[in-house]
Amino acid sequence: MQRFSSKPALGLSLALAFTGSAVSAASLPAATEGDWVAPQFTFHTGEKLDNLKLHYTTLGNPKNPAILYLHGTYRPGSDVLSKDFGGELFGPGQPLDASKYYIISTDGIGVGKSSKPSDGLRMKFPAYNYADMVQAQYRLVTEGLGVKHLRLVIGNSMGGMQTWMWGQNWPQMMDALVPMASQPTAMSSRNWMMRRLLVESIKQDPAWNDGNYTEQPPSLRLANAMYSIGTSGGTLAYQAAAPTHALADKLVDERLSAPQTADANDFIYQWQSSADFDATPGLSKIQAPVLAINAADDERNPPETGLMTAAMKEVKHGRLLLIPASAETRGHGTTSMAKFYSKELAQFMRETEKVR
Repeated sequence: MQRFSSKPALGLSLALAFTGSAVSAASLPAATEGDWVAPQFTFHTGEKLDNLKLHYTTLGNPKNPAILYLHGTYRPGSDVLSKDFGGELFGPGQPLDASKYYIISTDGIGVGKSSKPSDGLRMKFPAYNYADMVQAQYRLVTEGLGVKHLRLVIGNSMGGMQTWMWGQNWPQMMDALVPMASQPTAMSSRNWMMRRLLVESIKQDPAWNDGNYTEQPPSLRLANAMYSIGTSGGTLAYQAAAPTHALADKLVDERLSAPQTADANDFIYQWQSSADFDATPGLSKIQAPVLAINAADDERNPPETGLMTAAMKEVKHGRLLLIPASAETRGHGTTSMAKFYSKELAQFMRETEKVR
């Protein structure tokens, strides 16, 4: 393996977050979807659930080196097919060319087509955290798909936090790690306070009825719109898009009138699952080279705290790619567009290539 540089690097601007359509079928191998069922799964609380279903999407030949993609909170694994992400990374000659690699993307516990509260258990569904989600991902990859080694683990937002955990839990299992839009530090400060308020906004709505609603509580739409605007989008980008009262109102109206597809109980579980996250104690366990990619205008992971810089000093072989803020970046959503860091990622893949 080539020596991995620990020098810091700067990226370019990113644009919109996962708003693009699916990648053209002509540019990528056909995606395959499937389900794997764990006959029994034990959660960190000791609770057990029979027949835990995990949904997944794959691209490419299973005989090729495997890449695991981990999605953000409440986002499905099919996000990997976005033209702004997969369209920039998985095509012929691109950094994660699906003709050379086997791309695996999961729906985490509580998300998408995997087992979740809205399947029937509602608030009686076991309380899961990121440790449970990562353990389930590991079982899907190893038991379900038969993959024993990963060329790369790459994740965005929640998936970025879980990427740190993968590197600690199974340090010899992967050649490289790319955590994005995340910090390994404890869930705290504004990041957690906003998540807590998001959950409380729904729980304190009488229409929620302790999770026994017959229609989605109105608070879900309002709380989600407020949280997304407050913690993702970018200060300069919002100023450019809404420099007047009327334009700002237009953006709010669009958010509030958008189709509501989320379930309130699922939403509560998804955001509560981050509460006890803290990957800092295990940073020294990580053996694989790390390319952490964050945005300078990330509302949830602000670089001015110095937390990320301090954490990176604990990583044996790591560097931080910090994307400068601009009217083209989208705050926490910046890393959902890959074209502005694809060159750095391609170089990282070359640096971490092992002679096989």
